[in-house]
Amino acid sequence: MSRPKRHVTADEKVLDAAHREEWKQRAAWRVMKFQAEFVEGFEAMEAADLGDAICVYGSARTPVDSEEYKLGVDLGRKLGEAGFSVITGGGPGAMEAANRGAVEAGVKSVGLGIELPFEQGINEFVHIELDFKYFFVRKVMFLKYSCGFCALPGGFGTMDELFEALTLVQTGKVGKFPIALVGSSYWGGLYEWLRQSMLIEGKISPQDVDLLMMTDDVDEAVEHMRLAR
Repeated sequence: MSRPKRHVTADEKVLDAAHREEWKQRAAWRVMKFQAEFVEGFEAMEAADLGDAICVYGSARTPVDSEEYKLGVDLGRKLGEAGFSVITGGGPGAMEAANRGAVEAGVKSVGLGIELPFEQGINEFVHIELDFKYFFVRKVMFLKYSCGFCALPGGFGTMDELFEALTLVQTGKVGKFPIALVGSSYWGGLYEWLRQSMLIEGKISPQDVDLLMMTDDVDEAVEHMRLAR
């Protein structure tokens, strides 16, 4: 019995060495696809007229009946009550929770989805939905249309997005976005490692650690976002 054909993503066709020959033959067309996805994304986000928006990162694997999910709903709702639109990756789990809270607060709820080898789909609490083929285009949209970032407990994707934003702020490539880690029992080990390893060994500066705030208090996280307006 033959195995089902594995889905090859658009990112893999661009980045994987196995597709090098295909890239040589179709490089110009690929670049035009990048351009088209940027144009479509910018046009849709501009038309959405979000105003001040906060991007909430977090795991797609967060169970709906968990305290982490409730935390995400509370965060999304209180961001909305503070006058922010809410942007997430549009998936299930923590992303769904933040979108749900935004809907409860009556503000715009955005989901920026991504093509993956396994289907996730956009959650039902999204008003404005965009689906991207390329991770790097999606990351630009997160950064372009957010004025701050809140990270709920998450995995590699959350880490990737969190440190992307953190690096851009640290290097001065963007303005000083507020960044909040929500959930000290989850983020505490990482935060201490930054202080006890990176900082002590001189890999980062003391002010770099201050770019992150960590809290268990959703109100404190929202206030951190509000004060940076």
